[in-house]
Amino acid sequence: MSVKSLETLEAWEKARNFSVRIYREVLPLLPSEEKWNLNQQLRRSASSVPANIAEGYGRFYYQETIRFCYIARGSLEETLSHLVLCAEMNYIPRPLFDMLEQDGEKLTQLINGYIGYLKRSKQGLNEPGANHAVREEQSQYDLPLSEDSSTE
Repeated sequence: MSVKSLETLEAWEKARNFSVRIYREVLPLLPSEEKWNLNQQLRRSASSVPANIAEGYGRFYYQETIRFCYIARGSLEETLSHLVLCAEMNYIPRPLFDMLEQDGEKLTQLINGYIGYLKRSKQGLNEPGANHAVREEQSQYDLPLSEDSSTE
């Protein structure tokens, strides 16, 4: 896999652009006292969106890809929550917040659409190892308690 193949995925492309906008348009506006708090939280959550989409894309099994898309969607919601705080604290202008909120909602719809596509197509279903799972026998853990151990 290469970045070129990842660039064909619209959800990743839009998530990456959204993350870049947070870095370029929001982080410079935060006050210095937020350098180790809100700034770092925004960095992590915003960069996590495209990173998780990419990680899922690289897994090739639709179940894992979907799981990473759920994580990406959660990181996007976290980023939007941080942006609400930024707007309420007047760290960013309201028009910037409104644009980012709209872009975040569109990105959520795009991620949801990608999840739906993956569920329908089940890409990777027939790949080697896709139907194998590590399972432990539950019975080995279902040991009867002795009378002595139940009174302790």
